[in-house]
Amino acid sequence: MSTTSVTSESGTTGPPATVVPLEADLTVVARRHPWRWVGVGVVLVLLAMFVHGLATNPGWDWPTFFQFFATRTVFSALWVTVQLTVYGTVLGFVLGAVLASMRLSGSPFLQVVAWGYIWAFRSIPLIVQLLFWFNIAYLYQELSLGIPFGPEFVHFSTNNLFGPLGAAVLGLALHQAAYAAEIIRGGIISVDAGQTEAAAALGIPKRRQFFRIVLPQAMRSILPNGANEVISLFKGTSIVSVMAIPELFYQVQVIYGRNSRVVPLLMVATVWYIVLTTLLSIVQYYVERRFARGTTR
Repeated sequence: MSTTSVTSESGTTGPPATVVPLEADLTVVARRHPWRWVGVGVVLVLLAMFVHGLATNPGWDWPTFFQFFATRTVFSALWVTVQLTVYGTVLGFVLGAVLASMRLSGSPFLQVVAWGYIWAFRSIPLIVQLLFWFNIAYLYQELSLGIPFGPEFVHFSTNNLFGPLGAAVLGLALHQAAYAAEIIRGGIISVDAGQTEAAAALGIPKRRQFFRIVLPQAMRSILPNGANEVISLFKGTSIVSVMAIPELFYQVQVIYGRNSRVVPLLMVATVWYIVLTTLLSIVQYYVERRFARGTTR
């Protein structure tokens, strides 16, 4: 170890200073987490017990599960479930975007109308809405177009207005729109107002401000909640089984009603729900990563 003298501005020499070598030997000890490993061990043991139970418990009846897992009947029902999800999501988010813009508008009339719609469809249970549209002919035998309280120009029967699938899509879409509207509105108002103020100061048109500045930033808040709603709708399509629509859960009920193999048939539906939910989650991950460009470090 070497020393050197320190000379002050007045010319006097001070006491020698100690120079510490840069290559000093320092031992870095990592922080220990013993309880973390205990937790990992407990989870692994519980997982091993669960897997062992799946493999050894005859109640799961895996031969029956594999017998019906990839049948044409199940695939057909799965396709109906996917259709209900796609139609309900697209129509619901399109209407939800309209409702969100109404709530964000400067018109008190549009704000009240949008708020009333959202309040009503979030308050009424989905199963009630579905049954209402399915049985609309019971309340209104005919619908007509004309002058209110005056002559009617066109009228038609409601008996053939909606089939079971059409009533289910309409009910799911109208219900989804109420939640989508609030998700979209929340994403838009999460964008700092300074963004639009700066864009307006640069003379950027309002339409371009929204689609090129506000919406890309709002999507980072909209996507997680929106994807969660889509996944919930995908699983929630099982509720249309009360309308005898041959979607996945209804078809599984029909099969185990015939052969009394309840558990393995329920597992068929469960595994398919898990598979498609996982695929939706993967799509969500990549879409979120695209809109997060430039914000993550």
